[in-house]
Amino acid sequence: MEERILFVDDDANVLEAYQRKLQHVLHVRTAQGPHVGLREIAEQGPFAVVVADMNMPLMNGIEFLKKVREIAPDTVRMMLTGNADTKTAMEAVNEGSVFRFLIKPCPSKLMGDSLVAAIGQYRLVMAEREVLEGTLKGTAELLTEVLSWVSPASFGRSIQLRDTVKQIARELGTRGTWEMELAATLCQIGILAIPPEIPAKVAENLPLSEGERRTLESVPAIGQELLGRIPRLELVARMILYQNKRFDGGGFPQDEVSGKDLPLGSRILKAALEYHALRAEGQSKQASLKTMRTREGCYDPAVLNALDREKDTARVPSEETRVVSVSLRDLVPGLILASPILTAEGRRLVSAGTVITETFLVRLRRYSGTSGLREPIQVEMHDAPSP
Repeated sequence: MEERILFVDDDANVLEAYQRKLQHVLHVRTAQGPHVGLREIAEQGPFAVVVADMNMPLMNGIEFLKKVREIAPDTVRMMLTGNADTKTAMEAVNEGSVFRFLIKPCPSKLMGDSLVAAIGQYRLVMAEREVLEGTLKGTAELLTEVLSWVSPASFGRSIQLRDTVKQIARELGTRGTWEMELAATLCQIGILAIPPEIPAKVAENLPLSEGERRTLESVPAIGQELLGRIPRLELVARMILYQNKRFDGGGFPQDEVSGKDLPLGSRILKAALEYHALRAEGQSKQASLKTMRTREGCYDPAVLNALDREKDTARVPSEETRVVSVSLRDLVPGLILASPILTAEGRRLVSAGTVITETFLVRLRRYSGTSGLREPIQVEMHDAPSP
């Protein structure tokens, strides 16, 4: 068995006994006390199973396992206690979502059988997650393809936006960012449910009527309603709903949610969206951030600081750079667009400066097959410097 088990107890002798008895058949680690246990999970996780003692100083087993559930929800949790009262057992199950509740002294066979069952439960959870994430990924790809047909401007922007969201989340130390990345990819999915002439006018920078402006403002709410119908995408839908909400609570939707009560994905998404809008206007990274910092109360300061630390992927002009015209079939990953890619109707599909990736190239070819692109495409080529 490759899955690891973490025992948490304040008694070093007890931990040593677990290690000695189980290390030959299971991958066992120990942590003396709840705070050391939480640090071990954060720094050395994931663990398949965490077994905690009930009576520990500063933080009892129920409180500890409740925190474990928050930071490592897939980990199976078990509790050992010398107190067999019903109240303790109920609190452990209800607050810590405990898989097994064992009474001290626990016979070796019962402990072994319980750990094997817990590992089996962990494997079941992980297998279900793999199937679920595969299904959600396929659903997201389908919705993204449909969105690219309806709103070509969303086609290239979604990849850049997703990458920025991912990098900000990494700077913030956030683990498990797939929901944030999915929210970034599908943040404009609500456009599918509004009259097509509105996104067309936006793409052409044409003025909108008051009614059209209100309809456009409802795109996040429509997106939330669409995605909220898909099981396990409730958090993604909530991130999309609050993507335009200010950190101080202003903006859409008009409710009382503000500050840290806003989903972290929404706070990151808002900053990333407006950052890319400023970059598209020709502003440098530092100029864009300077503009954003003047908008008091608009963004989460921690998110802005993380964006500031993000590596700037803007191109640096070089004398060795030349522009070459190529056909779509000659595009390869790693090339950088020297000018925008336009649809057959002349609409901007992808902005200049976009780096071609394998995934992006597949989507680009699919789009060309259904809607058509203008060729040739201009890309940057970097000549080797003279010796």
